[in-house]
Order: sequence, then C-alpha cells, then structure tokens
Amino acid sequence: MRNVVLFNAPEHRFVLLHESEAGDEEGIRSNQYLVLHEGCGVLLDPGVFGVMPGVLTELLQYIEPRELKAIVLSHQDPDIMGGLSTWLELTGAPVYVPRVWLRFLPHYGIRDLSRFVLVPDEGLSCEFSPGFQLKLAPAHFLHSEGQLNVYDPIAKILFAGDIGAATLPGGLEYEFVDDFARHLRYVEGFHQRYMCSIRAIRCWVETIAGLEIHMLTPQHGPVYRGRTVQDFIDWFSNLKCGIDLMGPGGRFADGAP
Repeated sequence: MRNVVLFNAPEHRFVLLHESEAGDEEGIRSNQYLVLHEGCGVLLDPGVFGVMPGVLTELLQYIEPRELKAIVLSHQDPDIMGGLSTWLELTGAPVYVPRVWLRFLPHYGIRDLSRFVLVPDEGLSCEFSPGFQLKLAPAHFLHSEGQLNVYDPIAKILFAGDIGAATLPGGLEYEFVDDFARHLRYVEGFHQRYMCSIRAIRCWVETIAGLEIHMLTPQHGPVYRGRTVQDFIDWFSNLKCGIDLMGPGGRFADGAP
C-alpha cells in the first residue's frame, strides 16, 4: 500500500493513491488516482470494497472525503466500482459515469441514482472549481462499450482506464515504464484479447491527438512517462485485436491469446 505523486505543484497534484496488492482484491491488482486542486479533489476509479480502507487511508493524507468534488468511473467493471456504495456514504460528491452504464448501478446495491451525472458518448469538459478542469474523453470499446478517459490539462496526464494496462508476474515491481520494448510482453496479450478492434483504437488515437500527454496512467500496472507514452500509442495504433482476430466457433487467429 503506497501512494506516488505523479505531478506536484503548489496548487495542483496528481497522485497514484493506492496500488492494491492482488491479495487485497483476490484478482488483478488495480490503481486508484486522486487529482487535487487547492484543497479539493476528484477520485478516479475508486476500486472494489476490499481496497476501500487502504484507498481511504491514503486519501486522508491529502483531503477529507467531504472535500471531493467528484468521483469518476471510467466504465462498469466491479474492480472499478465494487466499493462505490461505501464511498457514497462518506461523501456527497456527484459521480460521473458513462451514460450507457446507469442501468447497471442497481446491481451494485445502489438505489438512489440522483447523484449520478451521465456523461454523453462524446465526452464532457468539467470545471469542478475555478481553475480546476478535467476533460472526460471517450474511449469506447477499449475495452468497454462505454469507457471514459480523464485528461488533466495542468498535469498533462491522461488517465486511460484499461488502455495501457499491464499484468506483471509475481515478484516483478516497477512504478514507471521507461523501456517500452521490455514492457511490451506484459501488455500485448491483454490488449489483443480485451480491446475490441483496430477501428476502435484509431478512433481513440484521433480523439486524443490534440492533447499534450506527459504521462499515461492505466488502471492496472505501471505508469507510462516520457517517450514511452508515444511508444505505446504508436504500437497500439497498429494492433489487430478482438474481432480483428476472431474466427467462427470461438476460435482466434494463431498467436492470439
């Protein structure tokens, strides 16, 4: 359990709040992020119930839950929103979610949907306080039918959800990707199977083309920084995946996971 400050300025910070151990979740480890600006914050993909105590402990080093201006859910998976009902008890912040996933929220034990802000398919620019803006950008079918990325124009960090995610083998730990060629083995299989198609990828690449991105932060695995951001985007732009590799009878092309 630890936090890593990815961007640090007097009025603004972007924090990898808590990287959960696999034992915390009994599944794939995940990252939770907190964007801070002059005494308030936005929590990105808060995680499952099992990691909630650790995430809260780290968050309290910076702000109180009542100072959250928003929670953003990139998509509907349980590793993102499994602990959401507890967060709703701690904070009055609105929750931003892709509009196509509103109907799934009651399955997480959530009955009052009045605090949810439905993000349209084309995304949304949000101002949470004076000078504190985040861009919610579409990343549909990568891997979810409705997925959001979050761009912080001050830190120049793109939270990319499952895009860029990696599953490192046991015993291997590093916080940043500094050599993409060495890191590729931990991302290739996941992206081939979980991303929908090269058409969806290229729509995303066009969507983010005008953004200045110094770091790309995935929901799983190390953070891309410096040259490796563009290295990943260049590789991803030409990746055949998902339905590009699928054949009849549930078979996938040779070499696909």
